[in-house]
Amino acid sequence: MTRRHLIHFLLVILAGACRPSIPALDERSLAGHYYQADSAWYLKNIPFFECADTAIQNVYYYRWKMYRAHIRETGPGDYVITEFINHVAWDREPWCTINAAAMHHIYEGRWLRSPYYVDSYVRYLVTGGNDRRYSESVADAAWSHYLVHGDSTFIVNQLDHLQATWTDWADHFDSRKQLYFIPAMPDATEYTIASIDASGGTAGFDGGDAFRPTLNSYQYGNARAIASIAKLKGDTVTSRIFTSRANSLQQLVQDSLWNPRLQHFTDRFKQDNQYVHYWNFIRGRELAGMAPWYFNLPKDLPAFGEAWRHVTDTTFLLGRYGYRTNEPSYEHYFRQFVWFDGKRGSQWNGPSWPYQSSQTLTAMANLLNNYRQHPVTPSDYVSALRQFTRQHYLSNGLINLVENYDPNAGGPIVHYYWSNHYNHSSFNNLIISGLCGIRPTAGDTLRIHPITDATIPWFQINQVPWRGHSLRVVWDVDGTHYGAESGLRVWVDDVPQVLTRNGDDYLLVMTGAKRNLGMTAETNLALNIRKSGYPKPSASVNNHPDSLYQAIDGRRWFFDEVTNGWSTAGSTTNEDWFQLEWNRDQNIGEVQLNFFADRNGYRVPYKVTVFYWNEGEWQPVQLRSEVELIANATSFVRFQPVETSSLRLVVSHDKAQVFLSELRALP
Repeated sequence: MTRRHLIHFLLVILAGACRPSIPALDERSLAGHYYQADSAWYLKNIPFFECADTAIQNVYYYRWKMYRAHIRETGPGDYVITEFINHVAWDREPWCTINAAAMHHIYEGRWLRSPYYVDSYVRYLVTGGNDRRYSESVADAAWSHYLVHGDSTFIVNQLDHLQATWTDWADHFDSRKQLYFIPAMPDATEYTIASIDASGGTAGFDGGDAFRPTLNSYQYGNARAIASIAKLKGDTVTSRIFTSRANSLQQLVQDSLWNPRLQHFTDRFKQDNQYVHYWNFIRGRELAGMAPWYFNLPKDLPAFGEAWRHVTDTTFLLGRYGYRTNEPSYEHYFRQFVWFDGKRGSQWNGPSWPYQSSQTLTAMANLLNNYRQHPVTPSDYVSALRQFTRQHYLSNGLINLVENYDPNAGGPIVHYYWSNHYNHSSFNNLIISGLCGIRPTAGDTLRIHPITDATIPWFQINQVPWRGHSLRVVWDVDGTHYGAESGLRVWVDDVPQVLTRNGDDYLLVMTGAKRNLGMTAETNLALNIRKSGYPKPSASVNNHPDSLYQAIDGRRWFFDEVTNGWSTAGSTTNEDWFQLEWNRDQNIGEVQLNFFADRNGYRVPYKVTVFYWNEGEWQPVQLRSEVELIANATSFVRFQPVETSSLRLVVSHDKAQVFLSELRALP
């Protein structure tokens, strides 16, 4: 043990002996309350959190439930994160991914205690999953994942792919202005000021090529990340090249996309036609103008800080019920251009989108942490976070995040089948790195800078991953809630820590060897996301391919609003079966069943029997333990391993409909 570590160890012992203890959160009780029978996965994977605002706390746990529903198994040990909970026509088949929200998926998922899911997703993105159909900042997000988990081997292995993707964006680069341009739709923001005005006010789904603060900031953030990864690898040449590219973009965004008249970062037109002209600024402010701070791009100058007044003033980008995507002063603000079945469609000319709301809140947290020249306060952050929190609540009090909202009247705008539980934003990252202020750095120091005010005087968060360790942070502004001394308390692996202060920051230096918080990859022999080949599903009833394959497509959730799986709909008997056939014998010793039950008639079967095909007949497996069938959770059927080419699940149900959300078969 070094002298430094010995001193730190002695200080920790003294601190623990002299300071009142604060009990850790009762994680099992919280998991039982929020996830009921389905608690096991959450107990293993998520940080547990409580705070003085019950609504924020409730949405925090909902967002992990929603996130888990979007973790899709795609192969042996492989996972992706989806944006829409069900397949939509514009996702990437057969994975059903869309690269637009990958930044949010990674920033959110990096706080899962095992890095495995996000590792797998990043590998998928860098090897083709990031098809650049939409603008993206995957390299920046992957680097943020590294900052939490510290796996240098993993992130360095992605360097070449990340660098190649950055270079591919040259097809959106204007050599005259040395800036990137993009139309509205590939920037995931249809009906923007640029696209509407470029159409003469008649359309705007696509078109409106413009030099936007978004894509240029994304490329800046990606370049910074690539430079950091290259430095970690020891590749000083690549690190210098991408540092130079990032510096150039930073200067160009500040010089060219800062609109001094509007005191905001705004688009300039790439398009030139009878309505708009090349290099002119667009004629209004958009929430997209806050994107540069998502990557800490603007210099810490008072002039740039003025932009933040537009997100704290209801005259501009702040509505009563959420951020506006552009301001009421715009001629076509909230004009509806697209309808579906008489209902409003998705647009970015005023409606409030969680995608950009969470982007702006992340940017605001960066501002409060990394800048001194700013007109916003922690109360502004807490107020905006509460506003975003309320958007998750429907009028009936249930929680269900959808695609976009009305910032003036409140309530959802787009609430179709594809928009339920919509994973196009972040929230828990705003809690962990924003409200709780846990901000890993590239070195061995953790910065902790809670963003709270008098309305959230206390919080506690447990089991936060940090470089293979488990972090616990408690904030109690005056010590009255937890009955200990006031301020911040931190534990690493249940050991109290001594913190140092640097201005408003608390600093914690990493000590001790990294622990393995990974998970073991499993081979799910039942998985088939391509809806062809093997395993081949069939059933005694409801034998439609869409229904059959949904039961083995690697997706699992228990939401009432949208279902995915096979059911016994249409059955006239007390028993039905679901069967899998392989093209060769498989060794199988466990089946995992996820039965969905709700108030509308779906029930868990009272009995399940598993048969395997052997010597020309169906034979029952020999169970190794009693089977407990559980609603809205995983039920395990473990048996003596069998070698078979077919497996049949017989469900006994007294004519009540059974819904099998997902079936997994393991060796």
